[in-house]
Amino acid sequence: MSATKRETASADSLIIESYKASMDALAAYLGEAYEIVLHDLQNLDHSIIKILNGFHSGRTEGSPITDFALSMLEKSCGSGKQPYLVYHSKSKYGKPVKSTTIIIDGQNNEPIAMLCINLYLDSSIYSFLQSISDGGNAEYANENFIRSSDELITSALNEAKSKINADKAIPLSLKNKTIINHLCLQGIFKLKSAIKIVADDLGISPNTVYLHIRAVKQANALF
Repeated sequence: MSATKRETASADSLIIESYKASMDALAAYLGEAYEIVLHDLQNLDHSIIKILNGFHSGRTEGSPITDFALSMLEKSCGSGKQPYLVYHSKSKYGKPVKSTTIIIDGQNNEPIAMLCINLYLDSSIYSFLQSISDGGNAEYANENFIRSSDELITSALNEAKSKINADKAIPLSLKNKTIINHLCLQGIFKLKSAIKIVADDLGISPNTVYLHIRAVKQANALF
């Protein structure tokens, strides 16, 4: 194998591997009613390299590609190929299944893998309810869904000011520094307008904001 082919193969392997962690996240989010399958197209006879909730179909790692996936792969060649397909089918037991198959292209824009997500519609109501409840294990996060980055910065700044200004243990002379530290650890200063917005709001210079950010990064070994 030439050096170029080895590099391409290595890059393609990394692309395929990157989907494995995504599958774990999807399975945790969607629940047991969904079977999630990753096919490596290098070996169609044993294409399944990862499968979650495979009890639905009885398949395991090392199982072959399906006939439908093969036909979809054939149709994906050439211009105008469809990168994914949503469709209905039946399980091996004749039960209804809603599926999506996504073609994963490699470094040379050729199909190297397939990600299949199958919703088994005969799954119990309990399994659906379990997937949308926290089950006692889910983490809760305060997440703001905002239309612009400036709005996000201002919202985070106001929350930080409210929290820190209410903390009587923090001296007045350290309020601004603590607010900037808080925002820095939230990653707010990765947004382009953050330094200017924070400096203007706090009535300090952008250079002062930079100094505080640098100190936080050094103290926390962020970079």
